[in-house]
Amino acid sequence: NPCVGPLKPQDMNHTKGGLVIFTANSHPSSRELGKRIAERLGVELGKVQVYQEANRETRVQIQESVRGKDVFVIQTVSKDVNTTIMEMLIMVYACRTSCARSITGVLPYFPYSKQCKMRKRGSIVSKLIASMMCKAGLTHLITMDLHQKEIQGFFNIPVDNLRASPFLLQYIQEEIPDYRNAVIVAKSPSSAKRAQSFAERLRLGIAVIHGEAQDAESDQVDGRHSPPTVKTTGAIHPSMEIPLLIPKEKPPITVVGDVGGRIAIIVDDIIDDVDSFVAAAETLKERGAYKIFVMATHGILSSDAPRFIEESAIDEVVVTNTIPHELQKLQCPKIKTVDISMILSEAIRRIHNGESMSYLFRNIGVDD
Repeated sequence: NPCVGPLKPQDMNHTKGGLVIFTANSHPSSRELGKRIAERLGVELGKVQVYQEANRETRVQIQESVRGKDVFVIQTVSKDVNTTIMEMLIMVYACRTSCARSITGVLPYFPYSKQCKMRKRGSIVSKLIASMMCKAGLTHLITMDLHQKEIQGFFNIPVDNLRASPFLLQYIQEEIPDYRNAVIVAKSPSSAKRAQSFAERLRLGIAVIHGEAQDAESDQVDGRHSPPTVKTTGAIHPSMEIPLLIPKEKPPITVVGDVGGRIAIIVDDIIDDVDSFVAAAETLKERGAYKIFVMATHGILSSDAPRFIEESAIDEVVVTNTIPHELQKLQCPKIKTVDISMILSEAIRRIHNGESMSYLFRNIGVDD
């Protein structure tokens, strides 16, 4: 019919959908990052109530319409990590049942990311968390510096694993005056790749500490270490003996690379239990390093970590605000924070506008 013209763009306006940003956190200090991101994007934070009832159940009440909107749920991990996850799941599910067009989770630190390998009679917990989030209705995830990049494969939705290293590199160049006399240190061979990435970008040398009493994670990666008990050999032909794996033995501490008369910058992705960092700092001091910095993306710094740092040979600990650590900073003035809300807000803006994300991943190789 010639009288009925084609649909004009304004007739389709109801599908365009706005942008709504929620913080799914009942803890005030954890909402700080959400406020910063909303401020940078020039939008108000969405109205929502997240609280624990008297019986410790989590209740979420969204107080504005999300129908047909692009919803971004920002969740930072507080001390009570399990409540954090539950708040996130309930919030996402509430948005899904309220007909949101898309639901993007912004989890700068992905909880349980250290439990991403199979242990003896254990489970890969980060796969379980990923499945729960997808099941709740998440359509996209933005996170930072996953403990292992392969965790992205646990999701059946797109995952953007942003990097905090540009902010930490900028801090080194601007806040450490004689950084040209620095050496990037890996406190164990497992973090050597990360140290190499920093060293090559800053055109500095690298040192690796080897032989410390490493934690259980790198020692017993999975259940395949356990040899079959002697009884089972009855089933096998006597002449077919399964060779035993020789148990590992740590050599005495050695530092591969020269740190004498240098500034030592220890780099890692998570700083939580600080014993290994403190021990590494002692070793580097003995080898002649005159200043020691620790750089990490996620500053979990649980229990007595701030006190141990304060009493140690470490001069400064630099972490980003992926996890709120205001209390730890009051206990230990050596802890410094780098703000990464800029890259998160830019990621949200690009996803909402349907722009390419590759700009945020420029110069990032397969190994970074």
